[in-house]
Amino acid sequence: MNAPISLLQKTLRATVGVHSHIPPTHVSIQIGLGTDRRGTGTIVSPDGLILTAHYLLLGAKNVIVTLPGGDQYEARVVGKDFSTGVGLLKIDAGVLPHLKVVSSQSCVPGQEAFSVASLGGEKRCADCGIVTYLGPFDAVWEFVLERCVCVTQPSLTFGFSGGAVMNRRCEVIAISYLNFADLSRAILGIPGEYFLNVRDELQQHGRRVTAEPRAWLGVLSYTLREHVVIAGVMPGGPGDKAGLQQGDLVLSVDGRDINERRVLYDTLGNRKPGEQISLKVLRNNRVFQLDVAAIRAEDYFA
Repeated sequence: MNAPISLLQKTLRATVGVHSHIPPTHVSIQIGLGTDRRGTGTIVSPDGLILTAHYLLLGAKNVIVTLPGGDQYEARVVGKDFSTGVGLLKIDAGVLPHLKVVSSQSCVPGQEAFSVASLGGEKRCADCGIVTYLGPFDAVWEFVLERCVCVTQPSLTFGFSGGAVMNRRCEVIAISYLNFADLSRAILGIPGEYFLNVRDELQQHGRRVTAEPRAWLGVLSYTLREHVVIAGVMPGGPGDKAGLQQGDLVLSVDGRDINERRVLYDTLGNRKPGEQISLKVLRNNRVFQLDVAAIRAEDYFA
């Protein structure tokens, strides 16, 4: 990337290591997140507000933040937003170097970008790439972004997720949410505007309070030949309690035909927690009608 080295130095000073300890009894352990989670955070205010990925903080008993010089602080979890994937921490360490978060709306495919991430403790890694995709994204675990920022990287040295994706003005345009090391879209980023939109609510309430809560079934799913297949169910979640099983093929939801995962998510997005959602599924060549009592994802992972 053709940019001054001072940009990297400024970013490094505001990049921290995040180390979360989660009790083995927490439900997030059962879906593979582990009890010992390491990630990256970015200091976004001089008083120690840290932006990171929310899944690093699910069920966290305590979170240790390591500054570039090696100093460590126990962080307070300020808030988590399941709809955007944003997580916020706070440390009391005096006045700290920080970075400005901006909207990604001005980004275009082909634009240069660079990222910095923690490798654990004081170690950091950095790399440059280009923005390859700006648009919708949906994941196997009932997660939807109306807009994401995907950035390629030439190197295979990937740090922990949660770090900043920067433009040439040293502004945070996204935070790294997932690393796809074996795909052309190497980094999936949560756009900076998502943080800007929820920052005040997370600081005041720990969660979003103005947005309509979305119905959540606690299922994993994928699209196969214009059909949606249940890949798994969250133990003790709504889908599990209603009798959904791995391998079920979803035919319809509330009478609406389902032919791809995004249609399933859009349908759920129009329903609220507490409502009964009717699913018609195909299992072992038999059709079953199942009523699922939807809840909020926040309540399951509380």
